Amino acid sequence: MSGRRGGNRIRGPQSALTDFLAANNISAAQIRDEYERRLREAGQDENAGEGASNATPQQATATPSAVDTAEEVAEEEEEKTKKRKRSQKEAIDKIKKAKASKKPKKKGKGGGSDDDDDDYDDDFATDMYKKAKPMPGQFEHCEICSKRFTVTPYSKEGPEGGLLCTPCGKELAKEQKQEKKAASKPAGRRRRKLESDRLDGIASGGAKSLMQLCIEKVAKHHEDVEELGDIPPTVLEKLSEIFSKKRVMKSRTLRLFLRPDLQSVIVHDAAYLELEDYRQMFAIVPNMRRLVLANACQMKDEAVEYMIERCHKLQHLQLYAANLITNDMWAGLFQEMGQELEVVKLKWLDASFEDHSVREMVQCCPRLERVKLKLCRRIGEDAVAALAELPNLKHLSLQIGRPVPTDVLCSLVVQRGAALRTLSLEKFLDADDSILQAVHDNCNVLSKFRFCENDTATDAGYTALFTNWRNPALTFVDINSTRDVDNNNPEGPEEAIGIASPGFRALMAHSGSAIKHLDIASCRHIELSAFMDVFNGAQTYPMLEHINVSFCNRVDTSVVVGIFKSCPALKKLVAFGCFDVQDVVVPRDCVVIGIPRAADAIEQFGVGIGVDEAIGRMVEVGA
Repeated sequence: MSGRRGGNRIRGPQSALTDFLAANNISAAQIRDEYERRLREAGQDENAGEGASNATPQQATATPSAVDTAEEVAEEEEEKTKKRKRSQKEAIDKIKKAKASKKPKKKGKGGGSDDDDDDYDDDFATDMYKKAKPMPGQFEHCEICSKRFTVTPYSKEGPEGGLLCTPCGKELAKEQKQEKKAASKPAGRRRRKLESDRLDGIASGGAKSLMQLCIEKVAKHHEDVEELGDIPPTVLEKLSEIFSKKRVMKSRTLRLFLRPDLQSVIVHDAAYLELEDYRQMFAIVPNMRRLVLANACQMKDEAVEYMIERCHKLQHLQLYAANLITNDMWAGLFQEMGQELEVVKLKWLDASFEDHSVREMVQCCPRLERVKLKLCRRIGEDAVAALAELPNLKHLSLQIGRPVPTDVLCSLVVQRGAALRTLSLEKFLDADDSILQAVHDNCNVLSKFRFCENDTATDAGYTALFTNWRNPALTFVDINSTRDVDNNNPEGPEEAIGIASPGFRALMAHSGSAIKHLDIASCRHIELSAFMDVFNGAQTYPMLEHINVSFCNRVDTSVVVGIFKSCPALKKLVAFGCFDVQDVVVPRDCVVIGIPRAADAIEQFGVGIGVDEAIGRMVEVGA
């Protein structure tokens, strides 16, 4: 028993290396002896090198034999390594070639396929020689920045299969997230952006023009643009609008729009411009005659002083939201530059520009022909009375938040109405029929008339205005939102407030031959019969291009058909809130906006068919 136990050995599973050595009759002792022999030969080579000068020719001939033996061993090892790598590469290439040569087959009932075996073999052949990833807690070098870091379970894998440090991993994750977001951007959002551009007038139906493509490309790569060259002022203004829309009009991009030969500087979003930018603007373009700065919230007195010193030919001044200019500086501006000014347009002034500033403007600017004051909260009755003293006033646009007595407004129309060519009165809620009568009696050369957001004037006043009026036919009419607003009486009073059917018929009878723009949105008292009488197909309005009938609840599909028949030059029809309008077939070169049953977009373009064919198709579907 003891003998058997003494001769017994503990056996267990053997590794692949142990099996390989046993199969080739290689023992650990043989490997050790070979290793010691090589060390001895290396030591003999060093001794031979030191004593080469003292060796005899016979001794010298013995040393090269040991050196040759070491070189042969090294070459043999190198050859084995190359052969092993070549065998590995050939095996992998053979598997990939076999996989590529097979055609894909359909899956059987069991759900498996031959390609699954190929994928398994390929992955196994590739992973067999792949370096194992470091375990958490070990050190590794980042694949991107080569920085040494401690591996964690959250370490990300790089593009080449290595691991990344924490900063590089965050950057890679951020880039992948942006790419995924751009790739998965919903079609609805892209369509919404296109519709927004169309409503802003940036895009239109059909293919984009070459100029539009160039403008969009320049706006997209604005940081790389050094100069725009001698492009026409109209294109420069269009490019300025797009830069403003994308909020990239800053100090660096402003210089692209400044040239000494220009006579106008137009910036529709000056929110990022500071004092030095304004000085640069006035220094580079001293001969400017037209200045348009919207959202000029950082324009201060210092910038206005520099403009007064440099720009002596300014005729057109248009500023929006320039609230940091004081009343004293407004007075100084009109005193120094008033003799040349012909156009003054101011909007969204809350902190300054009061009634006495308007009085100063009237006294110092005798050549003023166009005045536009909208949403200037500190002006009121006295400012309106002062404007009546301008001798050369031809274009007037007012929107004042403070109440203005009707007699003061009538006095302004009576004194200046004979020379007025455009008159715009917005949100004068208390203005009654006497204003319309004053316009009828004193305004004889008007081409544009806007009287909107009023809930006092009656339909009788509008009918009287457009009946037997000596004024030529108007080309622009905007009387939107003229109606009574009373939640307790949604149908309105018995006598219609705002324009109604008789007033609308009188308007189209007077100006239908020349009118180009018609806005009657929210005029809810116009009946269906009036629309059918005006747009009956027999009467035509050859110049009418833009119509807005939004929230006129009597408008239905038959009215739209009549508009298509009576307006051969129609380009744009806006019909938000007209719920009785069914799906329409839009004629060629026309756009319909706001049809509630439009399935794909709020805007429908007519392409390829004319008016007659569009009307015929609408009639076929029961319009």
